[in-house]
Amino acid sequence: MTKQMLALGWLIGLALLPVEPAVAQTVLRVSPHADLKVLDPHTNTATITIMHGHMIYDTLFSWDEALKPQPQMVESYTVSPDRLTYDFVLRPNLRFHDGQPVTTRDVVPSIKRWMVRDAMGQKLAEFTAEMTAQDDRRFQIKLKEPFGFLEIALGTSNGMVPAIMRAQDAATDAFKPITETIGSGPFRFVRGEWVPGVKTVYEKNPDYVPRAEPASGLAGGKVVKVDRVEWQVLPDSMTKASALQKGEIDIIDQLPLDQIPVLEKLPNVTVRQTTQIDSYGIIRPNHLHPPFNHPKARQALALMVDQKEYLHASSGDDAKWWQECWSFFVCGSPNATEAGSDGLRKRDLARAKQLLAEAGYKGEKVIMIATREIPSIGALGDVTAANLQAIGINVEIQESDWGTMVTRRTKKDPPERGGWHIFHTTVAGGGMYSPLTNFAINASCEGNAWFGWPCDERAEALRLAYVRAPDEPARRQALEALHARLWEVIPMVPTGQFKQPHAWRNTVSGVLRASSAVFWNIEKR
Repeated sequence: MTKQMLALGWLIGLALLPVEPAVAQTVLRVSPHADLKVLDPHTNTATITIMHGHMIYDTLFSWDEALKPQPQMVESYTVSPDRLTYDFVLRPNLRFHDGQPVTTRDVVPSIKRWMVRDAMGQKLAEFTAEMTAQDDRRFQIKLKEPFGFLEIALGTSNGMVPAIMRAQDAATDAFKPITETIGSGPFRFVRGEWVPGVKTVYEKNPDYVPRAEPASGLAGGKVVKVDRVEWQVLPDSMTKASALQKGEIDIIDQLPLDQIPVLEKLPNVTVRQTTQIDSYGIIRPNHLHPPFNHPKARQALALMVDQKEYLHASSGDDAKWWQECWSFFVCGSPNATEAGSDGLRKRDLARAKQLLAEAGYKGEKVIMIATREIPSIGALGDVTAANLQAIGINVEIQESDWGTMVTRRTKKDPPERGGWHIFHTTVAGGGMYSPLTNFAINASCEGNAWFGWPCDERAEALRLAYVRAPDEPARRQALEALHARLWEVIPMVPTGQFKQPHAWRNTVSGVLRASSAVFWNIEKR
């Protein structure tokens, strides 16, 4: 028998052997509100980047459903009687996706890098004397004076995520976004299947050891109950709603409000707000360049706003999903106040024009960067463009996809050289209701505030008074004074408050109430 015949017989026999059926993977398909472009959660506040950060990284603490900080990567910690020394012990068996153990040599540089750009991290840095690794699992933070928000800061879920990265990644300049995606979180990023503008894929991390506590918000046991999560970018709200009805996707992240009436009527679809506190829209002016480097020009922006006009355009006609609100700290939250807003709450176009003239505006071009990838932000921009024209501003709208826009808004260059004057965004209330976590009111004059870079020493002094307040009455007094000052310097202009629902098929269960959309704890049948 020839070798060829023997080989043929072996192949035929192999073909006749019983074949084990492939194990079907459970794939959760999600339509995200935007395309993922920025991978570094230490450098950008875009919600899609925050979501990505929570997928692949872990944090020392996490906020639970009640927005209270709970240990996450931390196993235990102690605080000295004078509240100046915190000693932390990491959980055992923490590993990065490349197999390296997570040690305090990763933790310390990660937190130091996060402190550079996050509003709350910056404030924590002011209070920190030193942060040192004691051994692989133990590290210590020594404070210059007590800081009653330390655990909240280390678990903040908005702003820049205090993600723990590998030491070599954390060594990167905080103003240079990393492109590595090696974390220690419950999901792994599948780079080979990432197609920007089309699809982002995550797979279950088999080496992740969840905490034993039940999942609550972003805290507790991050138990992954699906094999893969695919974020599929769809072009418009109708396409998203149709795909959900047909079962082509399982979840719509941030359901466009024009589709609520359609999906609410379907028996196999759930439409529900998943965040604990409402969101709001803002106009963000650039404080570095004329005309909005002048407070009177920013006050003119406030006087051109009729919040109902913005809310109808961006959030639909059903007022059960929105409300007018002039609080930078979210109406209905523990810190709600509208102090100082009285003179700027009523639209007054004539007064706005006068203030612009007093600010020295003489018809120069104003560049508004905008996007239609997120429909609500596109709608806000349309209203603002008309209002800017109504008060005599020569506005030019420069549209792009969301990823390009969030990259451009980081540029401090003059608008005529690639910078900008105005942009719109929407922000989740879970991170904005506190003066410490509200990155948009940070008016630090060191040049590291959030995009737009306001600078006001008095506002920062009042924010510091809030941190140092010895009791709740003193803290409330500082908060009211801070809020009144913010309405004088106008770091941003609120365009109204809204509830942001998600939608999912009833084949999905376990969707958590959290300050950011998360995909652990979810089962799909």
